[in-house]
Amino acid sequence: MARERKIDMVILGLLSHEDLTGYDIKKRIDGAISFFWKGSFGNIYPALKDMENRGLIIKRDTSSGGRERITYHITPEGQQTLKKWLSDGQAGNELRYETLLKLFFGGAEEKEVTLRNIELFEGEIRQELKLLKAYGETLEKQLDVEDHIYYYLTVSFGIDTYEAYLKWCTRAKKMLK
Repeated sequence: MARERKIDMVILGLLSHEDLTGYDIKKRIDGAISFFWKGSFGNIYPALKDMENRGLIIKRDTSSGGRERITYHITPEGQQTLKKWLSDGQAGNELRYETLLKLFFGGAEEKEVTLRNIELFEGEIRQELKLLKAYGETLEKQLDVEDHIYYYLTVSFGIDTYEAYLKWCTRAKKMLK
């Protein structure tokens, strides 16, 4: 299978559940998916245009009341592309945290700067963890609904990972103090 852009797979995955506008796709990415994947309008709309040209999605005019509204629908070819990607055993699982990059080069600055960066990171993680736990509690009550077990497993991975990050923050701050 040709290497697809990951934003294509995100969009196809979202469209496999329901027809969405470009704005709706961005909202979904900024919601629960944002804990492990980011997307911008700058890469969503070009991807939509390209996927439409390749026959993976079709555009539908669902305007009403004089307000223009374009929704996107996954085609059978798009479904097949998504299924092939899901079945492919290879996955690029890269970790990119600017905080860790700053930490790696922290010796070029005073320890207080690195401590502050860790504390800022810790604050972000605490807030995101609170939201992940809320998602987890909601999903745990609905595991009999199709696809919710997959959402729950993703959220529980995030919870376990973020709790490990907080543990690391505590240890790193102790070492630097």
